Amino acid sequence: MTWRADILTLFPEMFPGPLGLSLAGRGLREGLWSLVAHDIRDHAKDRHRSVDDTPFGGGAGMVLRPDVVDAAVGAALAEAPGRPVIYLTPRGRLLDQALARELAAGSGAVLLCGRYEGVDQRVIEARGMLEISIGDYVLSGGELAALTLLDACVRLLPGVMGAAESAAEESHGAEGLLEYPHYTRPAEWADRAVPEVLLSGHHAAIAAWRRAESEKITKERRPDLWARHETQRGGAGAIAGHPAAA
Repeated sequence: MTWRADILTLFPEMFPGPLGLSLAGRGLREGLWSLVAHDIRDHAKDRHRSVDDTPFGGGAGMVLRPDVVDAAVGAALAEAPGRPVIYLTPRGRLLDQALARELAAGSGAVLLCGRYEGVDQRVIEARGMLEISIGDYVLSGGELAALTLLDACVRLLPGVMGAAESAAEESHGAEGLLEYPHYTRPAEWADRAVPEVLLSGHHAAIAAWRRAESEKITKERRPDLWARHETQRGGAGAIAGHPAAA
């Protein structure tokens, strides 16, 4: 079964956007994954194609109506059921590599791109939506967040990147460490030389250097990731060597 993404948006022309280019675009053309963008306005119930209304309790802005959003979600799921419905929102669970791998391992997703002040809470709860954020900032809508999430997932699909080991070694890989530095020709540039170990041909020494650099960079730049890595490594060791007493 092809991994399928359905996008619910007020601006379907934004898709596939950059996902139609490079490796993701080639995978899309070759049928390794599929994308369908739906205009939420197609499910409006009046001649003006209204999708939003003023918020109960007052306040600025407008809110996407639950009946319209629910109809759009239902139509997308009818075409390919059994997939999670994701609402892109700053208050959601932070997107990380583990979540991208989890989503890529499934059959796809329905992605709801919010606009205005957001979406009526009732349809979020009724549809059991998974709320996901790509960072602690506010965008004009969920479309760019949807593109980011899709790129993180699609590149993990079999055949899209072409080299599985490349994905495994990249930033936020299996162990949650940031990526080590990369170097290529020329061996000396602007009075800066490539680290000698990378020219040695000693594979074990190169692997050890890369590991040390990943750990150093992670500790310096992302202490939160380093702490999580240490906790996971310690926990795995305890479970493997010394089971906890009941």
